Amino acid sequence: MITLKTPIEELPQVGPRNVLYLHKLGIRTAGDLLFHFPFRYDDFSDFKAIKDVEVGQVVSIKGEILEIQNVRTRRRNMILTEAAIEDDSGVIRAVWFNQPFLTNSLKAGTNVSLSGKVTFAKEGMQLSGPAWEALGKSNLHTGRLVPVYHETEGLSSKWLRVHIKPLLSLSDEATEFLPEEVLERQDLLGLSEAIRQIHFPDDDVAAELAKRRLAFDELFLVQLYMQRQRQEWQRQKAVGIRYDKELEAEIKYFLEKLPFKLTDGQKIAVWKIIKDMEKDSPMNRLLEGDVGSGKTLVALLAVLVAVRSGYQALIMAPTEILARQHFAESLKRFHGTNIRIALLTGSESRYFDGRDEKSLTKEKILSAIKKGEADLVIGTHALIQEKVFFKSLALSVVDEQHRFGIEQRAQTQSEVSDIEDGFVATVPHLLSMTATPIPRTLALTVYGDLDLSILNEMPKGRQKIITELVAPGNRESTYDFIRKEIKSGRQAFVICPLIEESDVLEVKSATETFEKLEKEIYPDLAIGLLHGKMKPKEKEEVMKKFSKNKINILVSTSVVEVGIDIPNATVMLIEGADRFGLAQLHQFRGRVGRGEFQSRCFLFTDSTSGKAHRRLKALIECESGFDLAQKDLELRGPGELVGVRQSGLPDLAMASLSDSELIQATREEAKVILEMDADLKKYPELLSRIRIFEKDVHLE
Repeated sequence: MITLKTPIEELPQVGPRNVLYLHKLGIRTAGDLLFHFPFRYDDFSDFKAIKDVEVGQVVSIKGEILEIQNVRTRRRNMILTEAAIEDDSGVIRAVWFNQPFLTNSLKAGTNVSLSGKVTFAKEGMQLSGPAWEALGKSNLHTGRLVPVYHETEGLSSKWLRVHIKPLLSLSDEATEFLPEEVLERQDLLGLSEAIRQIHFPDDDVAAELAKRRLAFDELFLVQLYMQRQRQEWQRQKAVGIRYDKELEAEIKYFLEKLPFKLTDGQKIAVWKIIKDMEKDSPMNRLLEGDVGSGKTLVALLAVLVAVRSGYQALIMAPTEILARQHFAESLKRFHGTNIRIALLTGSESRYFDGRDEKSLTKEKILSAIKKGEADLVIGTHALIQEKVFFKSLALSVVDEQHRFGIEQRAQTQSEVSDIEDGFVATVPHLLSMTATPIPRTLALTVYGDLDLSILNEMPKGRQKIITELVAPGNRESTYDFIRKEIKSGRQAFVICPLIEESDVLEVKSATETFEKLEKEIYPDLAIGLLHGKMKPKEKEEVMKKFSKNKINILVSTSVVEVGIDIPNATVMLIEGADRFGLAQLHQFRGRVGRGEFQSRCFLFTDSTSGKAHRRLKALIECESGFDLAQKDLELRGPGELVGVRQSGLPDLAMASLSDSELIQATREEAKVILEMDADLKKYPELLSRIRIFEKDVHLE
């Protein structure tokens, strides 16, 4: 007897080779196969008489095969299978390319159903490569909404349809885990009916109802998981930092020294962080802002609150370049405050004692941190892994570590919880930062465990960066423009997709471009090269020269995406721009336009793809990263946005990330359930399902 737990090896007509292919899709049991849902449908439901079909239509017909034969074509030496099909109204030709085996299955006199697109050839109208099946059997491949599945080599959607259909009766075994009141409030299909209809829907309406039910399940589990994570984090204890008049005066003095005023968004974010840090449950806030929106300054104000209250703070960055950038910015902003700052990376250990900056051994830095003689510690994520001991750590700031990943965030929380300091049974307040804006609907889902602060304003006086798509024939004029900028004292970035030349991708490499610029285009200028394979000290030396304007043009790979601040740079030239995601291109563009001078971003591409040009046009039209992220969502879908697939979100959930109404509904229902029963003791089926979901997420 076949059940949901039956191994796929034991299913009828599933051979050893099929088992290997199914394993590639993560399918190991009959239940896995049943829950392998289609991602779209071919609409073959429009049955027509042959006399009524028109060129360009996708239609289904029923008829008898009059004749069928294989013909070898002279051009391209292909085998063409031709058949003539007749119904009461007429005859039409069907053709298939390189499928000679069809003559063994489709014989003259066989009654068939065919579905496909009507095209026109010398012989007249024909069906090109239509799906087919013999009449008398249940229609799986023609004459209906036909499910299309994610496939792998050796497993077609047709094979999957044939083997999933017999399993539909097992849908009654699927445990209904949604509470009855949720099903009623949201007017959802029952689970077994939804499973049947998602695979072989009766019509468009049934398909949408099934998709809504199953997408609701997945988003609801995500929301429930997130909110339980939030509850778990908030059950822990943190140091409550009281905001008093003395602290208020410190912040006021700090702000008065700035050469600019905070934006309204920065003021709101700082205040919410202050209120979070007053609580004895740990803050878990995400500061999300566009390139140049002032996230670092907000983080430093949070650091100031912690340090001036007598505690230590930690800033962790994903790269040594970004860690050094934070160190330099901290020295600049905290100048004259006597705040002691330590930088600790794999290749460097520096210390500022409140007056002078010096280089110390790693051991001395670690000792200073343990004794509380370093108020602010800055480094890469190796700081956590190396078990640095703090005396009184109250705040951890994590920059650009996890992007969107659910599991990565849980790991960060766990690591921050494990930091050893002088406090007993407390964890630091946690502030995460990301410069990758995403649409609000995605944020509600993938950041559901965090309190969210969004900086969507740019500092006053910041000029718009002029972005241009450069045709191949206009390269020389762009090079001339860059030369003029350099002669005016400015600097430029040139970004390349790869370090070395790739014959496969046919894109410009950083080394090749560097050599061309240095020897052919700008032999009289200082050209620098930066890429990920260089040693940390080599990178640092290049960046020092660039920041001091000893390098006019810096050729780099994507290592400059974050963490480099050169106000004098006014040109960003991106080779092979179509090879990068929109979010990444926006990050590159944000490396210029940081000073008082007008900046430009030039996009070079040899691609003739209309899709690539639409994406690059979106970058030209959208100045805001949030607007650009929304455009990216529309153009490519949520599954393609940077990092979203790291979130552990199932396909139907990801497909629904632009459905703000469904996201809001799942969010509210999750809140209601947890408010009534935080431990889910009244909902054993739901508790069992969320545990499976948590396990799946942690296996991502």
